[in-house]
Amino acid sequence: MEAQKYVWEGAIPLQIHLHESEVTTFPPPPPALILAPRIGFLPLLIALIKPYFSSALPPGVDTLWFDYKGLPLKWYTPTGVLFDLLCAEPERPWNLTVHFRGYPANILIPCEGEDAVKWSFINSLKEAAYIINGNCKNIMNMSQSDQVELWRSVMNGNVEAYQRVSSKLKLGTVEDEYSVKPQQGSCETDTTGQVKTGRIPIRLYVCSVSEDFDDLEDVPKIDSWDKISFINRPVEIHKEEDKYFSLHDAIKALLPELFSEKTLIESPNNIPSEDASESKAEEVVNVCNDVAEIKLVRIQGIEPKLEIPFSWVVNNLMNPDYFLHISLYVKVANLNTM
Repeated sequence: MEAQKYVWEGAIPLQIHLHESEVTTFPPPPPALILAPRIGFLPLLIALIKPYFSSALPPGVDTLWFDYKGLPLKWYTPTGVLFDLLCAEPERPWNLTVHFRGYPANILIPCEGEDAVKWSFINSLKEAAYIINGNCKNIMNMSQSDQVELWRSVMNGNVEAYQRVSSKLKLGTVEDEYSVKPQQGSCETDTTGQVKTGRIPIRLYVCSVSEDFDDLEDVPKIDSWDKISFINRPVEIHKEEDKYFSLHDAIKALLPELFSEKTLIESPNNIPSEDASESKAEEVVNVCNDVAEIKLVRIQGIEPKLEIPFSWVVNNLMNPDYFLHISLYVKVANLNTM
């Protein structure tokens, strides 16, 4: 798929500064300029960053971590997701600070280098497989060579190699609802035997704000992870005749406490009619009961229209771990709702 190819080729220009407390040379080293893959992870940049700053570092054991405006960045979250979430107004290059000392263990779980990132990715893949198929045996039974090739394809941004290995996992595809007729049931089998599932693994990152904004530059700064609601919840695609399941439908399903409809039954008036034999049938009315307003949705750096078919979003914008990562800003009148 052409869109998937663009996702894999996506990169974010980084300008990485060594934290001033770790600089032992004068003048301090200039920032490092790096193109970071969107689907990659920040700790995987150490092979480029460490040699660049090594001459300026104090003695000690390296414990690599990054921050953005003082906020320690979660190493197991894809780089593109971090950028979409924390930079509502895109900042290019993205100015990050790198640290080799003073790991914030009270905020971040330990990262023991590339192996930790690899196993975090594999565990996400297992979780996605369980959501899609009800088990993760295809991931557990991967050969060592396939596991190595799959991980290398992610590290190197090689979508062809990734597709070659991932097709063996039988994690299925989702039918594009705008190109086929809706059918009953939430899952079926295609001609290759792969399950076309209706259960989609989602990682949703929600920033709730109480004040409205029209310009992205006015979005409140995120200076604590406590300001982000992390929702790890699958979405089931519900097919209805003459209606496709949209991105907006998916978000409403993920956040029923913020977006819901109340069904009211309007009874006929008790005023007698001229013809006593006539009676008015009860009328079912759906009333919007939203307590939040969607201000910004970003997936893979794209701000899609809410009316877009969700099946297209899933098939083209999911990450290699088979999760769809959605960054969302919502205006909520009462933040205690979340």
